[in-house]
Amino acid sequence: MNYHSDSDPHTSEIHLFVSDLSRSINFYEKIIGFEVLYKASDRAVFTTNGETPLLTIEQTNLKRDFPSTGLYHFALLVPERKHLANVLKHLLSTGYPLQGASDHAVSEAIYLGDPDGNGIEIYADRPSKQWNWEGDQVVMTTNALNAEELMKEATSEVFEGLPENTVLGHVHLQVSDLKEAKDFYQNGLGLKIVSQLGHHAVFASYGGYHHHIGLNTWQSANALPSKEGSTGLKWFSLVFTSELERSKCVEQVKKFSNVWQKDDDYYTNDPSGNSIRLSLKK
Repeated sequence: MNYHSDSDPHTSEIHLFVSDLSRSINFYEKIIGFEVLYKASDRAVFTTNGETPLLTIEQTNLKRDFPSTGLYHFALLVPERKHLANVLKHLLSTGYPLQGASDHAVSEAIYLGDPDGNGIEIYADRPSKQWNWEGDQVVMTTNALNAEELMKEATSEVFEGLPENTVLGHVHLQVSDLKEAKDFYQNGLGLKIVSQLGHHAVFASYGGYHHHIGLNTWQSANALPSKEGSTGLKWFSLVFTSELERSKCVEQVKKFSNVWQKDDDYYTNDPSGNSIRLSLKK
């Protein structure tokens, strides 16, 4: 089942601030495997299919404060397990340091950071029929990835970039107050809480996915956002499949936060200052 298609709202694009544009362009092209769609003096837009923007990076001179709310990681979902194996083989060949590799039961994942420390997950889902649910809660684990077994899926072809069907699978955020954040994402944006890790992390989704949004206070409890324009998250987008659906969401969100319109999109901030673009499927 495709949880990033026309049937339900889903994550679709992310915009980050970086401290050295040329360095980050090189990283996202050569290490991650994006294709540059557009480049200007202060920003670059990346794609995997030559048409659809997936990531924008923008030059800034402000560094993110820590501790602070903001991006924990953004997650790139590749279509098949063999693609994850090819990415792992490529990353190992570059010598770029990895931060982790995990088996989450619902998916297998590789973790690293960009030159500014923006967290990145690259993952492949297991078929949804293999996910285990306990009532309305999906079972997710954090076990060591069996890299040796995964690498058996790698193909012999030379790595030429991320597969064209790669999408923004989910966004994981650092928030100040978990209860407040849950209320906003559940009752404002209409996501359903599908997993909770103690009192410090929750995962929420549309349409029965294991998660489109992760929220945690592991390093950000009671923290403030960094200064506007600091390295890290500028905004991420949720895309809706109909104007009726988006309008309903906008009205719900207005009960929790300010909403403003720019061109064809609406924007809002969650209670921790993380910015969200509410887009319509084109």
